[in-house]
Amino acid sequence: MSGRIHSLESFGTVDGPGVRFVVFVQGCPMRCAYCHNPDTWEMNAGTIMEASEIIEQYERNISFYKGGGITVTGGEPLMQVDFLIELFTLAKDKNIHTCIDSSGIAFNPNNSDWMEKLDKLMTLTDLVMLDIKHIDPEKHRKLTAQPNDKILAFAQYLSDKGVSTWIRHVVVPGITDDDDALYKLGYFIGGLKTLKALDVLPYHTMGKVKYEKLGIPYKLESVEPMDKDKVVAKKQTILEGIKARRADDQE
Repeated sequence: MSGRIHSLESFGTVDGPGVRFVVFVQGCPMRCAYCHNPDTWEMNAGTIMEASEIIEQYERNISFYKGGGITVTGGEPLMQVDFLIELFTLAKDKNIHTCIDSSGIAFNPNNSDWMEKLDKLMTLTDLVMLDIKHIDPEKHRKLTAQPNDKILAFAQYLSDKGVSTWIRHVVVPGITDDDDALYKLGYFIGGLKTLKALDVLPYHTMGKVKYEKLGIPYKLESVEPMDKDKVVAKKQTILEGIKARRADDQE
C-alpha cells in the first residue's frame, strides 16, 4: 500500500511524546488562514511511498526514538486511511508508538465502509492529536473554509472509542482569542473521556514566506504574532471551561 507523502522529519520533538519520526502526508481539504504548510494542500502532489519504506527509514535511527515513535501529520492523514492502516499495522508489529495529528475534517460517519476502516485504524493508534481551530461554527468556516461539525463529532468518536486524545488550539489575535469562545471550547473538550493533554499555541507568521513562493495571498497579512505571555491566560480560560463541564457531568 502506497501513500502520497510530502516530506519526512527524522527528529520531531513537538509532534507527540518523545522524539518522533514525523510523516507529512500530502493533501488537505482545509484552508486554514494561518496554515504554515500550504504546500501540503494539493491532493495529487507529493512523493509516492510504500508503508514499508517509511518503517525502514524509521529503523535507521531507532535508538533515538526510545519513548517516542511515529507521528503522521500533513496535510490531513485521514484522507489516506488505507495507507495509515498498513503503516500502523507494520508499526505495531514492531511495537512502535503510533500517533495521528489530524484536523478531523475527513471524519465521515455516514459512510459505513469508511467508518469500518477508521475503526480498524483506531485499534492501531496510540494517540490522536486533534486540532480544533474554532468552536464557533461560522467563525470556523470563515477561518478554514470548512464547517466544524464533523471535527467535533470526530472528537466525540475518539472519546467513545477510548482513544487517547491531545487537543491543540492556535490562538490568533482578534480571531481565536475570544474568551467566551475559549471557555466554550474548554466546556466541550471537558466532556471527552479520553482527553490527555491540551496544547494552546501562539499564532506565528513563519509560514508567510511559503505563501509568497507559491503565489498564494496570505489572508492574515495584517495580524501580528500572538504574544506568548498572553497565551497562558488564554489557556487558563479553556481550563476553566473544562473544569465547569466536568463538574456539571458529576452532578
